[in-house]
Amino acid sequence: MAMIHLSSPHVAKANSTARVMQLVFLATLPALLAQTLFFGWGSLIQVLLACSLGLVFEALSLWLRKRPIIFFLKDGSALVTGILLGLALPPMAPWWVITVGMFSAIVIAKHLYGGLGNNPFNPAMIAYALLLISFPLEMTRWNSPFVLLGEGWAVPDFAQTLSFIFFSLEPALLDAYTGATPLEALRNRGALTTEEVWRQSAVLSEGVFAWYGVSAAWLMGGIFLIYRKIITWHVPFALLITLFVLSGLFYAGDPSSFADPFLHLGVGATMMGAFFIATDPVSCATSNRGKLIFGIGLGVLIYVIRTWGNYPDAVAFAVLLMNLAAPFIDQYTQPRSYGHTRARKGLKGD
Repeated sequence: MAMIHLSSPHVAKANSTARVMQLVFLATLPALLAQTLFFGWGSLIQVLLACSLGLVFEALSLWLRKRPIIFFLKDGSALVTGILLGLALPPMAPWWVITVGMFSAIVIAKHLYGGLGNNPFNPAMIAYALLLISFPLEMTRWNSPFVLLGEGWAVPDFAQTLSFIFFSLEPALLDAYTGATPLEALRNRGALTTEEVWRQSAVLSEGVFAWYGVSAAWLMGGIFLIYRKIITWHVPFALLITLFVLSGLFYAGDPSSFADPFLHLGVGATMMGAFFIATDPVSCATSNRGKLIFGIGLGVLIYVIRTWGNYPDAVAFAVLLMNLAAPFIDQYTQPRSYGHTRARKGLKGD
Protein backbone atom coordinates (compact mmCIF):
# COMPACT_ATOMS: atom_id res chain seq x y z
CA MET A 1 0.00 0.00 0.00
CA ALA A 2 1.44 3.35 -1.03
CA MET A 3 1.95 5.88 1.76
CA ILE A 4 1.41 9.56 1.18
CA HIS A 5 4.42 11.56 2.37
CA LEU A 6 3.76 15.12 3.45
CA SER A 7 6.76 17.23 4.34
CA SER A 8 6.83 20.08 6.78
CA PRO A 9 5.78 22.75 7.48
CA HIS A 10 2.38 21.56 8.62
CA VAL A 11 0.17 24.63 9.01
CA ALA A 12 -2.95 24.28 11.12
CA LYS A 13 -5.98 26.34 10.27
CA ALA A 14 -6.63 29.09 12.80
CA ASN A 15 -9.87 29.11 14.75
CA SER A 16 -12.45 31.48 13.35
CA THR A 17 -14.35 33.84 15.63
CA ALA A 18 -17.50 31.79 15.16
CA ARG A 19 -15.70 28.57 16.09
CA VAL A 20 -14.23 30.14 19.24
CA MET A 21 -17.63 31.43 20.30
CA GLN A 22 -19.19 28.04 19.68
CA LEU A 23 -16.67 26.39 22.00
CA VAL A 24 -17.18 29.05 24.68
CA PHE A 25 -20.94 28.56 24.39
CA LEU A 26 -20.47 24.80 24.74
CA ALA A 27 -18.25 25.29 27.80
CA THR A 28 -21.01 27.25 29.58
CA LEU A 29 -23.54 24.42 29.31
CA PRO A 30 -22.40 22.59 32.51
CA ALA A 31 -22.95 25.79 34.51
CA LEU A 32 -26.36 26.30 32.91
CA LEU A 33 -27.30 22.73 33.80
CA ALA A 34 -26.04 23.13 37.38
CA GLN A 35 -27.88 26.40 37.98
CA THR A 36 -31.09 24.94 36.57
CA LEU A 37 -30.67 21.88 38.79
CA PHE A 38 -30.04 23.82 42.00
CA PHE A 39 -32.07 27.01 41.41
CA GLY A 40 -34.84 26.10 38.98
CA TRP A 41 -35.95 27.06 35.49
CA GLY A 42 -35.21 30.76 35.94
CA SER A 43 -31.60 30.60 34.72
CA LEU A 44 -32.61 28.77 31.53
CA ILE A 45 -35.36 31.31 30.83
CA GLN A 46 -32.99 34.22 31.48
CA VAL A 47 -30.40 32.75 29.08
CA LEU A 48 -32.96 32.16 26.31
CA LEU A 49 -34.33 35.69 26.74
CA ALA A 50 -30.86 37.24 26.88
CA CYS A 51 -29.67 35.42 23.75
CA SER A 52 -32.80 36.43 21.84
CA LEU A 53 -32.44 40.07 22.88
CA GLY A 54 -28.74 39.94 22.06
CA LEU A 55 -29.45 38.91 18.47
CA VAL A 56 -32.11 41.61 18.12
CA PHE A 57 -29.91 44.40 19.49
CA GLU A 58 -26.93 43.13 17.48
CA ALA A 59 -28.93 43.19 14.26
CA LEU A 60 -30.32 46.64 15.05
CA SER A 61 -26.87 48.03 15.78
CA LEU A 62 -25.40 46.53 12.62
CA TRP A 63 -28.27 47.95 10.56
CA LEU A 64 -27.76 51.43 12.02
CA ARG A 65 -24.00 51.16 11.34
CA LYS A 66 -24.68 49.93 7.79
CA ARG A 67 -22.77 46.71 8.34
CA PRO A 68 -23.67 43.27 6.88
CA ILE A 69 -26.11 41.84 9.42
CA ILE A 70 -26.03 38.12 8.68
CA PHE A 71 -22.25 38.00 8.40
CA PHE A 72 -21.68 39.49 11.85
CA LEU A 73 -24.58 37.67 13.51
CA LYS A 74 -22.93 34.38 12.59
CA ASP A 75 -19.87 35.08 14.74
CA GLY A 76 -21.84 34.17 17.88
CA SER A 77 -20.45 36.94 20.09
CA ALA A 78 -23.93 38.25 20.94
CA LEU A 79 -25.01 34.77 22.04
CA VAL A 80 -21.97 34.39 24.30
CA THR A 81 -22.67 37.77 25.90
CA GLY A 82 -26.27 36.70 26.38
CA ILE A 83 -25.53 33.41 28.09
CA LEU A 84 -22.90 34.96 30.37
CA LEU A 85 -25.16 37.80 31.47
CA GLY A 86 -28.16 35.49 31.77
CA LEU A 87 -26.27 33.15 34.09
CA ALA A 88 -24.93 36.07 36.15
CA LEU A 89 -28.40 37.45 36.94
CA PRO A 90 -30.74 36.16 39.65
CA PRO A 91 -32.94 33.46 38.09
CA MET A 92 -36.20 35.25 38.96
CA ALA A 93 -35.13 38.75 37.86
CA PRO A 94 -37.91 40.58 35.93
CA TRP A 95 -37.75 40.54 32.14
CA TRP A 96 -37.03 44.24 31.89
CA VAL A 97 -33.81 43.81 33.91
CA ILE A 98 -32.26 41.51 31.32
CA THR A 99 -33.61 43.75 28.55
CA VAL A 100 -31.83 46.81 29.96
CA GLY A 101 -28.73 44.71 30.54
CA MET A 102 -28.51 43.32 27.00
CA PHE A 103 -29.15 46.75 25.49
CA SER A 104 -26.29 48.14 27.59
CA ALA A 105 -23.99 45.26 26.71
CA ILE A 106 -24.59 45.10 22.96
CA VAL A 107 -25.44 48.65 21.94
CA ILE A 108 -23.47 50.76 24.44
CA ALA A 109 -20.54 48.64 25.63
CA LYS A 110 -19.89 46.97 22.27
CA HIS A 111 -21.14 48.83 19.19
CA LEU A 112 -20.69 52.40 20.39
CA TYR A 113 -16.98 51.55 20.66
CA GLY A 114 -16.86 50.12 17.15
CA GLY A 115 -18.04 46.54 17.57
CA LEU A 116 -16.30 43.29 18.42
CA GLY A 117 -12.56 43.77 18.91
CA ASN A 118 -12.77 47.47 19.75
CA ASN A 119 -14.56 47.44 23.10
CA PRO A 120 -12.19 48.33 25.97
CA PHE A 121 -14.50 46.81 28.61
CA ASN A 122 -16.15 43.43 28.89
CA PRO A 123 -19.74 44.03 27.67
CA ALA A 124 -21.38 41.52 30.01
CA MET A 125 -19.67 43.06 33.06
CA ILE A 126 -20.56 46.60 31.99
CA ALA A 127 -24.18 45.51 31.87
CA TYR A 128 -24.01 43.63 35.17
CA ALA A 129 -22.39 46.53 37.03
CA LEU A 130 -24.94 48.96 35.61
CA LEU A 131 -27.84 46.73 36.66
CA LEU A 132 -26.41 46.14 40.14
CA ILE A 133 -26.03 49.86 40.79
CA SER A 134 -29.36 50.85 39.19
CA PHE A 135 -31.63 48.05 40.42
CA PRO A 136 -30.16 46.73 43.70
CA LEU A 137 -33.42 45.13 44.88
CA GLU A 138 -33.99 43.07 41.74
CA MET A 139 -30.31 42.17 41.47
CA THR A 140 -30.04 40.84 45.02
CA ARG A 141 -33.17 38.65 45.05
CA TRP A 142 -31.30 35.43 44.33
CA ASN A 143 -33.10 32.12 44.62
CA SER A 144 -32.45 30.00 47.66
CA PRO A 145 -31.22 26.52 46.74
CA PHE A 146 -34.12 24.12 46.66
CA VAL A 147 -32.58 22.15 49.51
CA LEU A 148 -33.40 25.09 51.81
CA LEU A 149 -37.09 25.35 50.92
CA GLY A 150 -39.27 24.57 53.89
CA GLU A 151 -41.77 21.76 54.10
CA GLY A 152 -44.84 22.34 51.98
CA TRP A 153 -42.99 24.42 49.40
CA ALA A 154 -42.94 22.83 45.98
CA VAL A 155 -40.26 23.73 43.50
CA PRO A 156 -41.73 26.37 41.10
CA ASP A 157 -42.51 24.77 37.76
CA PHE A 158 -41.73 26.25 34.36
CA ALA A 159 -45.06 28.08 34.03
CA GLN A 160 -44.85 29.59 37.50
CA THR A 161 -41.27 30.73 36.85
CA LEU A 162 -42.45 32.43 33.65
CA SER A 163 -45.12 34.28 35.64
CA PHE A 164 -42.52 35.51 38.13
CA ILE A 165 -40.22 36.79 35.37
CA PHE A 166 -42.68 38.27 32.87
CA PHE A 167 -45.73 39.24 34.93
CA SER A 168 -44.30 39.81 38.44
CA LEU A 169 -47.17 37.79 39.90
CA GLU A 170 -47.44 36.87 43.57
CA PRO A 171 -44.50 38.93 44.94
CA ALA A 172 -45.07 37.52 48.42
CA LEU A 173 -44.69 33.99 47.06
CA LEU A 174 -41.54 35.01 45.20
CA ASP A 175 -40.04 36.26 48.46
CA ALA A 176 -40.50 32.78 49.88
CA TYR A 177 -38.18 31.37 47.20
CA THR A 178 -35.45 34.00 47.52
CA GLY A 179 -32.82 34.63 50.16
CA ALA A 180 -29.31 35.81 50.85
CA THR A 181 -26.33 34.35 49.07
CA PRO A 182 -23.39 33.01 51.13
CA LEU A 183 -21.34 36.15 50.43
CA GLU A 184 -24.28 38.38 51.43
CA ALA A 185 -24.78 36.41 54.63
CA LEU A 186 -21.14 36.95 55.58
CA ARG A 187 -21.12 40.58 54.47
CA ASN A 188 -24.23 41.50 56.51
CA ARG A 189 -23.49 39.43 59.62
CA GLY A 190 -23.45 42.39 61.99
CA ALA A 191 -21.60 41.66 65.22
CA LEU A 192 -21.54 37.89 64.68
CA THR A 193 -18.26 36.10 64.17
CA THR A 194 -17.62 33.97 61.12
CA GLU A 195 -18.22 30.78 63.12
CA GLU A 196 -21.50 32.10 64.53
CA VAL A 197 -22.93 33.24 61.21
CA TRP A 198 -21.90 29.92 59.66
CA ARG A 199 -23.85 28.01 62.33
CA GLN A 200 -26.90 30.27 62.29
CA SER A 201 -27.24 30.86 58.54
CA ALA A 202 -28.87 27.99 56.68
CA VAL A 203 -27.51 29.23 53.37
CA LEU A 204 -23.99 28.66 54.70
CA SER A 205 -24.47 25.55 56.80
CA GLU A 206 -26.72 23.69 54.34
CA GLY A 207 -27.09 25.51 51.02
CA VAL A 208 -23.50 26.48 50.27
CA PHE A 209 -22.97 23.19 48.44
CA ALA A 210 -25.29 24.38 45.68
CA TRP A 211 -22.92 27.26 44.94
CA TYR A 212 -19.97 24.89 45.15
CA GLY A 213 -21.69 22.72 42.56
CA VAL A 214 -22.19 25.65 40.19
CA SER A 215 -18.58 26.74 40.65
CA ALA A 216 -17.41 23.20 39.88
CA ALA A 217 -19.39 23.35 36.64
CA TRP A 218 -17.70 26.63 35.69
CA LEU A 219 -14.35 25.06 36.51
CA MET A 220 -15.10 22.13 34.21
CA GLY A 221 -15.97 24.50 31.40
CA GLY A 222 -12.82 26.52 32.01
CA ILE A 223 -10.60 23.44 31.88
CA PHE A 224 -12.26 22.51 28.59
CA LEU A 225 -11.42 25.95 27.16
CA ILE A 226 -7.78 25.61 28.24
CA TYR A 227 -7.63 22.11 26.75
CA ARG A 228 -8.99 23.40 23.44
CA LYS A 229 -6.53 26.33 23.61
CA ILE A 230 -9.30 28.92 23.48
CA ILE A 231 -7.80 30.56 26.57
CA THR A 232 -4.48 30.19 28.37
CA TRP A 233 -3.96 29.26 32.00
CA HIS A 234 -2.25 32.48 33.03
CA VAL A 235 -5.19 34.69 34.06
CA PRO A 236 -7.26 32.00 35.86
CA PHE A 237 -4.20 30.63 37.65
CA ALA A 238 -3.00 34.04 38.80
CA LEU A 239 -6.48 35.14 39.90
CA LEU A 240 -7.33 31.98 41.84
CA ILE A 241 -3.91 31.64 43.50
CA THR A 242 -3.85 35.32 44.51
CA LEU A 243 -7.37 35.19 45.94
CA PHE A 244 -6.64 31.93 47.76
CA VAL A 245 -3.36 33.13 49.28
CA LEU A 246 -4.66 36.58 50.25
CA SER A 247 -7.85 35.25 51.85
CA GLY A 248 -5.86 32.46 53.51
CA LEU A 249 -3.47 34.92 55.14
CA PHE A 250 -6.27 37.02 56.62
CA TYR A 251 -8.23 33.93 57.68
CA ALA A 252 -5.19 32.45 59.39
CA GLY A 253 -4.64 35.71 61.26
CA ASP A 254 -8.24 36.17 62.41
CA PRO A 255 -10.64 33.32 61.51
CA SER A 256 -13.48 34.92 63.48
CA SER A 257 -13.55 37.98 61.20
CA PHE A 258 -12.66 36.66 57.75
CA ALA A 259 -14.01 33.92 55.50
CA ASP A 260 -11.89 30.90 54.65
CA PRO A 261 -10.19 30.82 51.21
CA PHE A 262 -12.24 27.87 49.92
CA LEU A 263 -15.43 29.88 50.37
CA HIS A 264 -14.00 32.72 48.30
CA LEU A 265 -13.16 30.29 45.51
CA GLY A 266 -16.33 28.22 45.67
CA VAL A 267 -19.14 30.77 45.91
CA GLY A 268 -20.10 33.84 43.95
CA ALA A 269 -18.80 34.45 40.44
CA THR A 270 -15.15 33.58 41.13
CA MET A 271 -14.88 30.60 38.77
CA MET A 272 -17.06 32.21 36.13
CA GLY A 273 -14.98 35.37 36.27
CA ALA A 274 -11.66 33.55 36.24
CA PHE A 275 -12.30 31.42 33.16
CA PHE A 276 -15.03 33.16 31.15
CA ILE A 277 -14.92 36.90 31.95
CA ALA A 278 -11.34 37.84 32.79
CA THR A 279 -9.98 35.88 29.81
CA ASP A 280 -11.85 37.97 27.23
CA PRO A 281 -9.13 38.47 24.59
CA VAL A 282 -10.34 41.96 23.67
CA SER A 283 -10.33 43.57 27.12
CA CYS A 284 -7.61 41.47 28.80
CA ALA A 285 -3.83 41.88 28.71
CA THR A 286 -2.21 40.14 25.75
CA SER A 287 1.26 38.90 26.71
CA ASN A 288 1.67 35.92 29.05
CA ARG A 289 3.46 38.00 31.65
CA GLY A 290 0.81 40.69 31.30
CA LYS A 291 -1.93 38.11 31.85
CA LEU A 292 -0.29 37.02 35.09
CA ILE A 293 -0.19 40.62 36.30
CA PHE A 294 -3.77 41.09 35.14
CA GLY A 295 -4.91 38.02 37.09
CA ILE A 296 -3.03 39.05 40.23
CA GLY A 297 -4.67 42.46 40.12
CA LEU A 298 -8.07 40.83 39.77
CA GLY A 299 -7.49 38.57 42.76
CA VAL A 300 -6.45 41.49 44.96
CA LEU A 301 -9.38 43.67 43.89
CA ILE A 302 -11.94 40.90 44.33
CA TYR A 303 -10.80 40.22 47.88
CA VAL A 304 -10.53 43.88 48.87
CA ILE A 305 -13.99 44.80 47.54
CA ARG A 306 -15.61 41.67 48.97
CA THR A 307 -14.10 42.20 52.40
CA TRP A 308 -14.26 45.96 52.86
CA GLY A 309 -16.45 47.24 50.01
CA ASN A 310 -20.20 47.68 49.72
CA TYR A 311 -20.80 44.79 47.31
CA PRO A 312 -20.49 41.16 48.45
CA ASP A 313 -19.39 39.82 45.06
CA ALA A 314 -16.82 42.05 43.39
CA VAL A 315 -15.96 40.21 40.17
CA ALA A 316 -17.66 42.66 37.82
CA PHE A 317 -16.08 45.75 39.36
CA ALA A 318 -12.65 44.10 39.58
CA VAL A 319 -12.78 43.10 35.90
CA LEU A 320 -13.79 46.58 34.77
CA LEU A 321 -11.03 48.21 36.80
CA MET A 322 -8.43 45.84 35.39
CA ASN A 323 -9.80 46.42 31.87
CA LEU A 324 -8.78 50.03 32.39
CA ALA A 325 -5.28 48.91 33.33
CA ALA A 326 -4.87 46.38 30.48
CA PRO A 327 -3.33 48.84 27.95
CA PHE A 328 -0.85 50.04 30.57
CA ILE A 329 0.07 46.45 31.43
CA ASP A 330 0.56 45.64 27.75
CA GLN A 331 2.82 48.66 27.30
CA TYR A 332 5.27 47.41 29.92
CA THR A 333 5.09 43.66 29.33
CA GLN A 334 5.80 43.44 25.62
CA PRO A 335 7.75 40.28 24.74
CA ARG A 336 11.11 40.49 23.03
CA SER A 337 10.81 40.66 19.26
CA TYR A 338 12.81 38.15 17.25
CA GLY A 339 16.24 39.56 16.47
CA HIS A 340 16.22 42.08 19.33
CA THR A 341 18.18 41.74 22.55
CA ARG A 342 15.38 43.06 24.72
CA ALA A 343 11.72 43.88 24.54
CA ARG A 344 10.34 47.27 23.57
CA LYS A 345 8.77 48.69 26.73
CA GLY A 346 7.38 51.93 27.99
CA LEU A 347 6.61 55.11 26.14
CA LYS A 348 10.07 55.51 24.59
CA GLY A 349 10.09 51.96 23.25
CA ASP A 350 13.71 51.21 24.11
